[in-house]
Amino acid sequence: QVQLVESGGGLVQAGSSLRLSCAASERTFSPYAMAWFRQAPGKERDVVTAINWRGTSTFYAGSVKGRFTISRDNAKNTLYLQMNSLKPEDTALYYCAAASGLGLPTRADDYGHWGQGTQVTVSS
Repeated sequence: QVQLVESGGGLVQAGSSLRLSCAASERTFSPYAMAWFRQAPGKERDVVTAINWRGTSTFYAGSVKGRFTISRDNAKNTLYLQMNSLKPEDTALYYCAAASGLGLPTRADDYGHWGQGTQVTVSS
């Protein structure tokens, strides 16, 4: 059973940067694709970015491409999300998720393990 714990959220001004981290339980971190999803109040949970097990393939939602960077350190069992040039519309609860296998799924239904989420609030 994969256990995921996010950290790094907070309240920042537009244009600022934040780095989210997701620590995964050691015994079950691999091989898993990992992703960040976000959910704003009253909206669906959408994929932000995903990365495959080896870190050789990534996916970015159009709204964050060029501003956000996903990375993973398998030796540390940790997933990262570097968020630059934050906008008020990036405000949401950000979730880390894991999906077993070597592929790169991007649908929430494909991910069987979820963290509790970390809040990111961007003020204008």
